[in-house]
Amino acid sequence: MQSQTISGASQCFSRGDVTIEVHDHGSGPAVFILPSLGRGAQDYDELTELLNQRGVRVLRPETRGIGNSTGPLASLTMQDLAADVALAIEGTKLAPAFVAGHAFGNFVARMLATGWPDLVRAVAIVAGSPGILPNGELPYDPVIQRELAKCSDLSLDDDVRIEALNRAFFAPGNDSSVWLGGWHPEIKEAQRAADAATPVSVYFAAGKAPILEVQAACDTIADARYAHLLREQLGARVKTLVIENAGHALIPEQPLAVADVIAAWVLGSAR
Repeated sequence: MQSQTISGASQCFSRGDVTIEVHDHGSGPAVFILPSLGRGAQDYDELTELLNQRGVRVLRPETRGIGNSTGPLASLTMQDLAADVALAIEGTKLAPAFVAGHAFGNFVARMLATGWPDLVRAVAIVAGSPGILPNGELPYDPVIQRELAKCSDLSLDDDVRIEALNRAFFAPGNDSSVWLGGWHPEIKEAQRAADAATPVSVYFAAGKAPILEVQAACDTIADARYAHLLREQLGARVKTLVIENAGHALIPEQPLAVADVIAAWVLGSAR
């Protein structure tokens, strides 16, 4: 496994009409962290610092359309979004890489492992839904989905959005106001379209990569009732851990616990 020391740098890598900015912090064995739906790499500033303290280098590819990452947003597929991450991994010359996808980012990570298996050492699914149930149904509560839509609707009053964030993303008692900002509605719509254009069956299995599934005990979107599903479908290459007192946002709710889990995963496998 390759490891370099670059502290607090950002690099841009281009292919065709796409440029992907990669934030690169720390030294040691490296993990790429992919953000949630309609959100950017800034969400993981605190997690990055905690992982750096634990001896893990963190690389955060910025989603196209955010920061210095650019590229078409129309007619995207999950393959396109995964190709952006592949560009980042190839550009940094860190393949095969540990890749952690938070929420929607877990689908991108699984698509990457499916389409570019040589670039991926292992995948962490952080607060990630399996995407589809064995009977073909989608594992999402329509009521929660409506609340989810309100969270990024910047035309709504803050108190309405706080209530939606409490229901969709955060466990009771946790501070959901930290996610009032950081939304990119146009990116969210492009990602939704990419998801709709790509059957879950294409990337469900994440290729043949080892999978660490990090579930949140109070998650209303990636319901913990389905935490067993990936293990049942994919077998021993899936390891599942549950973090208490956290919802779908998970990382801003329990940053220390997430950092400990991710660091143990990366450092333990890198030995």
